Amino acid sequence: MAVFKIVHITKYQYNWPIKESINEVRIFPHNFDNQDVLQYQLLITNNPVVEISKDYYGNRVGYFNTLKTHEEMTIESRMLVRVNHSLKIPEIDSTTVKDLENEKEKSITLLRLSYPETIEKQKKIISILKRMNSVDKPIIEIAKQCNEYVFKNYTYTKGITNIETTVDELLEIKKGVCQDFARVLLQLLRTAGIPSRYVSGYICPNESGLRGEGATHAWVEFYTPTQGWLGLDPTNNIWTMDNYVKLSVGRNFCDCTPIKGTFKGFAKQTLSVSVSIGYEDGRQFEEINNVQLQEVTPEQQAQLDYIEQLQYQQQQQQ
Repeated sequence: MAVFKIVHITKYQYNWPIKESINEVRIFPHNFDNQDVLQYQLLITNNPVVEISKDYYGNRVGYFNTLKTHEEMTIESRMLVRVNHSLKIPEIDSTTVKDLENEKEKSITLLRLSYPETIEKQKKIISILKRMNSVDKPIIEIAKQCNEYVFKNYTYTKGITNIETTVDELLEIKKGVCQDFARVLLQLLRTAGIPSRYVSGYICPNESGLRGEGATHAWVEFYTPTQGWLGLDPTNNIWTMDNYVKLSVGRNFCDCTPIKGTFKGFAKQTLSVSVSIGYEDGRQFEEINNVQLQEVTPEQQAQLDYIEQLQYQQQQQQ
């Protein structure tokens, strides 16, 4: 059992005033199995009213608007979470994909989580599974092999992918970060017929030096009728343990995006995310990342350049 104090700060900055910012956040730690939320606080610039509801997958979702003109917005999430994974490694389980058919017929959610994305290179995914001889193997064995395949064949590299990168592109470049590794693993597991879901959260640092520690992280959970949802981290090729804190689950990254929104106005925006993790013994870990945002269109860039030119002219006249 471990208790973590996590402070997650997201800061948006704009080079020109914007208004009517409308946002959706999924940064509420969930009371999942083996995870208890002891304290939680959400702080947002200008203290807007946050309406909270639950989505299809049971995640808490917050909605808020900032209508006034502003050039910066900070969203700070503070949490105290206790994690107790009694199971480090799953028990031996002979359940096969065929044994899952009855479970899927009873649950629309499991059925939805069994369909892979439609991609151009699906034959490559099928070929990988054939080389593993995945037919008739226990679910846990297939999942473990797929996890190891992604870990061994994909290079952990920051800065070359973003949320718009497709699975087809990942199969080509074989590089990326945790969210990319999770997407490839999901494609493999679902093609094999195993219900699987994307997980967003954190890895709290320990002596093992895992990749992705301290920042927001992504991994995968797959379903077995006998043991429920089991977590695998393809970025580190391990089963998830009690240093993994979950925020949300869903079919893909879009279902678990920590923060997304839109605003009125033309401005270049920058995004930085800092995560601070405190331990019961007083240790503290902090990491700050500048996030690569989706590229603007040529038309949008032309308008941004025009606004910058006007701003410069105004400054020269003052």
